[in-house]
Amino acid sequence: MVVQMHAVNFKADVKLKNFIEKRLKKLERFYGKILEAEVFLKVENTKEKTNKVAEIKLVVPKGKLLVRKLSNSFEEATDKSVKALARMVKKKKTIRGF
Repeated sequence: MVVQMHAVNFKADVKLKNFIEKRLKKLERFYGKILEAEVFLKVENTKEKTNKVAEIKLVVPKGKLLVRKLSNSFEEATDKSVKALARMVKKKKTIRGF
């Protein structure tokens, strides 16, 4: 799986990038044919503490899966996104023969 990361309006450190790649690699346990993962990290301009956004798009042979989660930190948003993608992959795999 090829992982592309985009940090919008800030520079993501190596530790954060490694964390995200490690989490995304876990998705290959559920479905080994993931072609590409594209991650967008953004900070929304709100007064609330939950302003970190992680958007993850997975490209698979029969389509794309997209998840957007908002949280207090990028790590937490990434964890939520990966859990949601894992559920989506499992569901599509059983329903459509994905």
